[in-house]
Amino acid sequence: MRQIILKKGREKALKLKHQWLFSGSIDRVTSDDGDSDYSSELLQVIDYQDNFLAYASYNPNSKIAARIWSFDEDENVFSHEFFDERIEKALNLRMALNFECCENRGFRIINSEGDFLPGVIADFYDNMVVVQFLTKAADSYKELISQILLEKTGAVGVYERSDADVRSLEKLPPSAGLLAGKMPDKELIINENGAKFHIDIVKGHKSGFYLDQAASRKIISEISADKTVLNCFSYTGGFGVAALLGGAKTVTNVDSSKTVLEIAEKNMQLNGFSEDSYENICGDVFSLLRKFRAEKRKFDLIILDPPKLVDSRKNLNKAAKAYKDMALVAFQILNENGLLANFSCSGLMDRDLFQKITFDAAIDAGVNAKLVRRFEQNCDHTVALSVPEGFYLKGHLISI
Repeated sequence: MRQIILKKGREKALKLKHQWLFSGSIDRVTSDDGDSDYSSELLQVIDYQDNFLAYASYNPNSKIAARIWSFDEDENVFSHEFFDERIEKALNLRMALNFECCENRGFRIINSEGDFLPGVIADFYDNMVVVQFLTKAADSYKELISQILLEKTGAVGVYERSDADVRSLEKLPPSAGLLAGKMPDKELIINENGAKFHIDIVKGHKSGFYLDQAASRKIISEISADKTVLNCFSYTGGFGVAALLGGAKTVTNVDSSKTVLEIAEKNMQLNGFSEDSYENICGDVFSLLRKFRAEKRKFDLIILDPPKLVDSRKNLNKAAKAYKDMALVAFQILNENGLLANFSCSGLMDRDLFQKITFDAAIDAGVNAKLVRRFEQNCDHTVALSVPEGFYLKGHLISI
């Protein structure tokens, strides 16, 4: 078996069970035949004294050069039994958290490193599993993983949506299509805390829906009674539906995509809301916030849930300015005693820094702001304690 040999003193992270190895920690990789295609191969990771540390997949083209699949020297990694046990364990955890694979349910089954399956994402929608394979090794075993998921969930099919930009970091092309079973014979609809949502697994963002915000949507529903609500970066209207179910007076959804707003319209109709209780506006959020300010139009509750703004540390400052700019104008168009739900889904944005950005925006807006509560990703989006980078979604509910 080929080996990844670490530089002296670089074994500490693995001894703490972290699942990533960067190229700077690697001294060399042994090779018997000079073949550089490691995509489906398992390598031993050893320290400079030849002690076993872990089994890993290796991709010299990726920023994360090696990903750890097991710290157990006796484990038969990449076997059918290995994937079967890992997937079974992930499903059992979801069942313990009151998620189950049944009609109209939507939840995450596998969350990559959070379930010790690096690069594997699997979401359940109604009667379909949607998968993403974001690393070379995961991609190499996607047929096997998909077949196990089909058998264990009772879904009718497993559909691939490996078209995320992050695959390019692994030098992988986008890939999408049916991997196992068949396509559903009905439109997919999930029920989340009483809210119904159409799910488009073929054309929707990521796997079709933002399941990570389920807990946050429930909170928004609970605080929306009698409020005028502005839902920015609304996608298919998730927060808007939750707010109206919670008794909001009106909801204004804003997104730059006409296509997703058409689905938002379908979701509003699916939940039986009258047309005078909501509006869907297609446009740039930054411009529309300023337009509302100029028109002196105000709201009781504003939700800012932008897409990922930080894709590398070099643009962290630029993203921080964008987050502050949005929050500042949002504070200015909040009614007295209004609430701002401010989110970041960028893993590189530290929670404390994000809170400071929101605080700075409040100071510049001239409002006395109070932190009411924090938001985070839903519990089915598990995070290994040894890989805190998996905690990416953070948010604050701010009162003025």
